Amino acid sequence: MKIITTGAIIISAIFMSGAAQAEDLVFTLKNGTKSVLTRFYTSPVGVSDWEGDVFGEQVLNPGETIELTIADGRDVCNYDMRFEFEEGSDLATTEDKQNLCEMGSYTIHE
Repeated sequence: MKIITTGAIIISAIFMSGAAQAEDLVFTLKNGTKSVLTRFYTSPVGVSDWEGDVFGEQVLNPGETIELTIADGRDVCNYDMRFEFEEGSDLATTEDKQNLCEMGSYTIHE
């Protein structure tokens, strides 16, 4: 009886440690527009609210590239993305949905 209980605990610990070790999602974002990208939001597909602004106080100027890490502890690849541009820009807020694990990089275009 003790052997079965110990085996169940070990198997349970293996599954739980695998779920707890979700890898950070790292990808490159390029601003291929002529406007300053002031805010960038992500959230996994199916989540009803946007996560916080990934940029914080930073902006992404036209032509610039930034490497971003999503360290939300989730084991997902499909993300909704929201791009907001500087006030006075001709570009409207843009939303998209992508598998960021497969892409590795994303360029926002006009």
